[in-house]
Amino acid sequence: MKNSPKPKIRPVDYHLKSGIAIWIPALRTSGETVEKPDSWHFTCETSFVSFYFFEIHLLMTKSVVFVTPFFARGMFGISFGEDGAMAKYKYDDYSQTKLIPVSLEEQLMPGTLEFAIHTLVETRIDRSVFDNRYANDETGRLAYDPKILLKVVLFGYSRGLFSSRQIERACRENVTFMALSCGEYPDHSTIAGFVSSMEEEIKLIFRDVLLVCEEEGLLRGTFFALDGCKLPSNASKEWSGTIGDLRRKKERIEKKVKQRVEEQVKIDRREEEGAAERRFFGGEERGRQIERLRKKAERLERWLGENRPKVGRRGREIKSNVTDNESAIMVTSHGTIQGYNGQALVDSKDQVIIHAEAFGEAQDLHLIPAILDGAKENMGAIGCGGGYLVGKTLTADSNYHSPLDLNKCEQEGLDAYIPDKRFRRRDPRFHDGHRQRHPRSDRLTLADFRYREERDEYRCPKGRVFRLEGKEAV
Repeated sequence: MKNSPKPKIRPVDYHLKSGIAIWIPALRTSGETVEKPDSWHFTCETSFVSFYFFEIHLLMTKSVVFVTPFFARGMFGISFGEDGAMAKYKYDDYSQTKLIPVSLEEQLMPGTLEFAIHTLVETRIDRSVFDNRYANDETGRLAYDPKILLKVVLFGYSRGLFSSRQIERACRENVTFMALSCGEYPDHSTIAGFVSSMEEEIKLIFRDVLLVCEEEGLLRGTFFALDGCKLPSNASKEWSGTIGDLRRKKERIEKKVKQRVEEQVKIDRREEEGAAERRFFGGEERGRQIERLRKKAERLERWLGENRPKVGRRGREIKSNVTDNESAIMVTSHGTIQGYNGQALVDSKDQVIIHAEAFGEAQDLHLIPAILDGAKENMGAIGCGGGYLVGKTLTADSNYHSPLDLNKCEQEGLDAYIPDKRFRRRDPRFHDGHRQRHPRSDRLTLADFRYREERDEYRCPKGRVFRLEGKEAV
């Protein structure tokens, strides 16, 4: 069968196209070449005006013309340089919908931390330890897979995201978190509940990872280092004190409640001022303050009835905390916090932690026995035997120097290097570092500053002005 000749455009069609181009010179045509069916799409790009045009389909069979109205709208920017040249920019349209194909598995590149976490959780960690906490096989809503929650929590912690809300947000905005969560968006309450309820399961997971490190040859098992850091807890130190301190605090709160109630009664008796006057004197706000103070007093009373004094290692009472009684007040380089003393025992070859634990005790003097026992338990669980620490070397700083710690190292057969507090004074190598320092002669004194009484300011020898800034309260 021979191909039929291509139809020719009649003269009237040329007049139609030319007429539109003359009246609207900003038009441009886009579309197919002269094939069946022929079509031209006319668009006008402008920032100010929108036009109605016609989409013209010319079917060459039987000379039938179909005219379809459509709305064309566009935008463009024109700028001229000094030589009069016009700048051209690529077209952009934020209302354009695009389909972006993303392979979640390809986002986890080999050699990265997220790939290691994904591989360990999928292939090497026993996830059956989480099955007993779910009872939705017949009824109830489908639960998030624990492996997904475990992946995002571990990766979030490695990136400094410790808040469950931060991890939830990352699962919605970060592609790596999306890949680890397999496109799921767990709520922050789900993440927080998962973390707070895995106290026993985390030990088993830690040992599974430790076993992988042992199989991969990452543990040398001959040299260990011990150190710690202070970690803040989710508790305020304002709610700390001895039982007597907390009882007196409850009495002070109850006294404030009584005073607020008396003031409220006086305000309520002013019937002639009306409701507006009571609001002016803070009647409504005072009522909310009374309710808050009552709740605090009830909380303290309930806590005092359920808890006994907290006794320290020396047999004396130490401060308790109403919110988290296992935490303690600790002094750090950034100030005083209510928190925990986190300890980690590390293998020297690849800095793999073989045991980690948090203590509600500020001093390190009595922590080595618990840490060594925990390390022996972990290594024994992966098949390294009970005498794993015999003949090994341990180093720690002078904060761990105490008879209790030294005796424990001797019992375990460890070659421990733990200096005492005064080792620098006895060692001649540190003699020059502790020589007496002479006072600096270039320091300024009060006599070096010039006071200007009319401006109430001081001026230093270098011309800097110092003023006392404050607010006066009446």
